[in-house]
Amino acid sequence: MQIILLERIENLGQMGDVVRVKPGYARNFLLPQKKAVRATDDNRSRFEEQRAQLEVTNLQRRGEAEAVAVKLEGLTVVLIRQAGEAGQLYGSVSARDIADAVSAAGFTVGRQQIRLNQPIKTLGLHKVSISLHPEVSVQIEVNVARTLEESQTQARTGSAVARTGADSREEDDLALEEQLQALEAAAAADEQAGLKSHPE
Repeated sequence: MQIILLERIENLGQMGDVVRVKPGYARNFLLPQKKAVRATDDNRSRFEEQRAQLEVTNLQRRGEAEAVAVKLEGLTVVLIRQAGEAGQLYGSVSARDIADAVSAAGFTVGRQQIRLNQPIKTLGLHKVSISLHPEVSVQIEVNVARTLEESQTQARTGSAVARTGADSREEDDLALEEQLQALEAAAAADEQAGLKSHPE
């Protein structure tokens, strides 16, 4: 299907270009989002009449996007997730999660603006691109950690905090020791209670 682009579309063309796309892509995305119109003679003449107005509107939007990009530059959002010892997440961080975190930081972005090739599945610092306008994008940092303290350590060191086997064994030993102490204390309390209920 041939369409006329009403704005720049990445990997497709500039405003005013007549391009051929798959019918499903045009019907389901480009046409409903008003990013393009069908390439008919009527639409071509209407586009040429409105071209100046469309370019002015595009410049205004781009200016607004550039102003937001300056504020967003260098933003780091922290996402707390559960993960295994090697830093592998139980689940993943999606574009929606990142959009929600950026929105919570005071910037309105939709999940479709987050450029994430694949979901994030590991702890650490991840660079993510946000498309604010077809011609303006900005990179932010997503800090995925188990706890806030861990995220601060990652931010300082610049790398993920993954526990080694020795660290986790040490933690397991401490947890086991604490459980044994709790059981011994409970047994002693039960024994003390039993002595009180059966005085000799």
